[in-house]
Amino acid sequence: MVKIPKHVENLKPYRAGKPIDELRREKNLDKIVKLASNENPLGPSPKAAEVISNSLNEIHRYTDPLNHKMTVAFSTKLKIQPEHIIFGHGTDSLLADIINAFSVQGDELLTSAGTFIGIFVNVRKLGRTLKTVPMKNYGYDLEAIKEAITDKTKMIYLANPNNPTGSMITINEFESFMEFVPDDILVILDEAYYAYAEEFADYPDGLRYNFDNMVVTRTLSKIYGLGGMRVGFAVGPQRLISTLKKIRLPFEPNILSQEAAIAALDDKEFREATVKLNRKEINKMIAFFEEMEIEYVKPFGNFVMLVLESEETAVKFFEACLNKGLIVRHVAAFGVPNGIRINSGTKEETDFALQVIEEIYPEIMKKNDKETINETGVL
Repeated sequence: MVKIPKHVENLKPYRAGKPIDELRREKNLDKIVKLASNENPLGPSPKAAEVISNSLNEIHRYTDPLNHKMTVAFSTKLKIQPEHIIFGHGTDSLLADIINAFSVQGDELLTSAGTFIGIFVNVRKLGRTLKTVPMKNYGYDLEAIKEAITDKTKMIYLANPNNPTGSMITINEFESFMEFVPDDILVILDEAYYAYAEEFADYPDGLRYNFDNMVVTRTLSKIYGLGGMRVGFAVGPQRLISTLKKIRLPFEPNILSQEAAIAALDDKEFREATVKLNRKEINKMIAFFEEMEIEYVKPFGNFVMLVLESEETAVKFFEACLNKGLIVRHVAAFGVPNGIRINSGTKEETDFALQVIEEIYPEIMKKNDKETINETGVL
């Protein structure tokens, strides 16, 4: 019998937000709105969609393994040197490469509980040791992370804004933290939602810093609507980036993804429309949650995390939404068992979502009150 390594055998397959077709089959619903995966409600960048169509006749060719065209476009747009950037099949692929390149089995990666599930999966599947500290007000407790650093710590992972909570590390907090971290510990700064957060004056844009022990990762999945194309990139010191290029898979990203990414990067109009729509719909959601007296974490990305009274309540909320045709994300797997994440949508999608929540939330809370009375015998 083939032996499966224990650290692999203990893994659970990643489960994304429920697909629309699956819910339609299960519930036989006419209308379904998915706001579970932080996708761009406007769809893909029109410029990206056009160039994909025009590039179909090239898919029999292998891509340039050096990503020359893509590197020139991104380095010019972002004003960074070409040798400081690398591309991959989304952030997840890059995180795996970074962990693989700069640590060995048994090394320790330090982060917060309640952050991006992708880092948990990548650390564990590669046989590294994951160490987490509790969140503070549903955000990174950087002081606690400082105190948790030991001689075994090889990497620290920060997502800013954080997924799934939506909280943000400020400029002062970030700079103070980086001054404290020893030079031999690599900091991975995941900025998947930077395009939504950069409008806040206190947001520390990772690309403005030149720390020798930091790599910044970003994705085109959110702001440019290319989630299905799987395009991510990392920026860091030449020494680290050149090392990553030694171990990444060849011909990555694929030819359509590369062409789409180059075109999307130049789609200023689409990017601005996405940010504008997100801010409008997020503000609408916040006003509604406050009116309904539903606790939430102040959002800095394109989603809001609701804080319900218990995991049981969160499960009820999630299932009640599904029954009405609304797909949201219960984020227990991320380390927040009482959290529900819901991203902004189009006006129609957001309005539908809020209508559903207005219907189900009072009923869920009423049932919780009845159950409490039955258990205790008192109101």
